[in-house]
Amino acid sequence: MEPIRSVKGTHDILPDESPRWRYIESTVHRIAALYNFLEVRTPVFEETQVFARGVGEYTDIVTKEMYTFLDKGKTSLTLKPELTAPVVRSYIQHHYNQTYPVNKLYYLTPLFRQERPQAGRQRQFHQYGTEILGSEFPEADAETIAFAMQVYEQLGIRSPDSPDQIDLRINSIGDSACRPQYLETLREALAPHKADLCKTCQQRFDENTLRLFDCKNESCQLILEEHAPRITEHLCEDCATHFRSVLSQLDALDIPYTVDHTLVRGLDYYTRTTFEITSDLLGAQDALCGGGRYDLLVEQLGGPPTPAVGFAAGIERLLLALEALDAFPDFTDRLDLFIVTIGDEVRSRAFRILRDLRNRGVSCDTDLLRRSVKAQFREANRQNATYTMVLGENELQAREATIKEMESGEETAVPFEGLAGFFSQP
Repeated sequence: MEPIRSVKGTHDILPDESPRWRYIESTVHRIAALYNFLEVRTPVFEETQVFARGVGEYTDIVTKEMYTFLDKGKTSLTLKPELTAPVVRSYIQHHYNQTYPVNKLYYLTPLFRQERPQAGRQRQFHQYGTEILGSEFPEADAETIAFAMQVYEQLGIRSPDSPDQIDLRINSIGDSACRPQYLETLREALAPHKADLCKTCQQRFDENTLRLFDCKNESCQLILEEHAPRITEHLCEDCATHFRSVLSQLDALDIPYTVDHTLVRGLDYYTRTTFEITSDLLGAQDALCGGGRYDLLVEQLGGPPTPAVGFAAGIERLLLALEALDAFPDFTDRLDLFIVTIGDEVRSRAFRILRDLRNRGVSCDTDLLRRSVKAQFREANRQNATYTMVLGENELQAREATIKEMESGEETAVPFEGLAGFFSQP
């Protein structure tokens, strides 16, 4: 019978890889606590309307990439392809705003998009990120960016002697007061060149004009560079003031940045600040994280008018960057104790000793295959055990064990009742 394999675009995180994931996750949890962000976990699937209304029905995510299905009640459900819309849905449903005027939330979660698998991006992928809901002020934008940057600093991607490892690009795309007028100006400027754009851009021209800047086609980029007006030159006074203040906050935090007038986000709900953090360690697909402000999304999903800002970052892409830098610490796990058993009669006693030591925080194990003493010592070496203890009839009768330190070979006789004390000594 042919063995079953994992679905294309998914992969198993194997035991030798898991420590790297835990290292990243624990760093995110630790920094979130420093910034006073609280964790939120939403279901793996949502009603499809959460994403159609939240992400935008003309986006590639909604039109091409979502895993959508009907349940037994004929309700259309979708595996979540991004997390901002589900977090906002939760915010509205559970009335977070009635508890705190500003909610600082973070998450780590798997997401799903049916797109072509590539390095650092699978059809099931993982992200962490933050959302600040309730503040319209630029301090929230700066707080969001500072959080994102500090994760990378703590993991060693950005360092004082290697500032080129990471780059923060930032822009403002205005709001409902000034963006419609800019889009009209943009379409007028590009209309004579519409036929020269790629097919995707020709479709976006009318449906989602701002997304033209997302195109990677070189000829399209040249047309935009030569003919597209800069959105930062068409901001209303409120948006321009907000953007200047965000940049001023970043300057105060000593966070370097590049203003990129072509930077837009691919989702419809963004307003004002957009940003992206990239790394030259990743090659052409260099994005580590992206985010921005989305002041209209809560109301768009049926909630009260609520300003908000956030970011999302891919864990797989972060793994690639850390591997390129060889920045992971040594994850070699050492077992405190491996018990070598001799004879059938001692196994029950061995497991009682294991239980008592584990209850006191000692990591320990024993053989489960009833192998020879020699094979059990080989297993102790494979497990990187610091100590071994031989347990046979003689030890049971003497009520005393001989503990061997594997590295030095030094042996110490320890009464059974003194085992816990032996492993708790400094």
